[in-house]
Amino acid sequence: MDEQNTPQDAPAFKYSRESRVFKTGRVFPNDVNNHKTLFGGKLMSTIDEVASISAMRHCRTNVVTASADSVDFLLPIRPTDSVCFESFVSWTGRTSIEVFVKIISENLYTGERVVAATSFLTFVAVHEDGTPAPVPAIIPETDEEKLISESANERSELRKLRRTNSKKLASQLSTTKYWE
Repeated sequence: MDEQNTPQDAPAFKYSRESRVFKTGRVFPNDVNNHKTLFGGKLMSTIDEVASISAMRHCRTNVVTASADSVDFLLPIRPTDSVCFESFVSWTGRTSIEVFVKIISENLYTGERVVAATSFLTFVAVHEDGTPAPVPAIIPETDEEKLISESANERSELRKLRRTNSKKLASQLSTTKYWE
């Protein structure tokens, strides 16, 4: 789809594999925290980066991060490891796109590979004027894509509830400066 195409030119569906992104990097000494493991903020930044590419590959328009639904740090990632990020679209709504990110660490001395973290993020597709853009439905094909997709509706409902609760909380919070 080029810049001349309009949303109605978009396909009705796409396969998860069409949005798949891989990125591998090393863990260097300046990437670690005081525990000598990968700094969580660095991991989260790369998660958002690869997930946004998956989302844009899916809808071929701009996207904005609506939420980082979860980042689960399962195992430490050390300077002896490489880190492989794999992302793909796991669910879509009318204008929203859920992306799953799997983070695999590989000990570069032994070759042992483990899932060190997982994450779900939600993006909203937007037109150039900032209004929400419709997105194609997603079709999972592999066992892993189907496994992740099976619980997507439940995650969507939890996101809606969490957003409602967050808005309610925010409406009750002060915006005055603490020194006033």
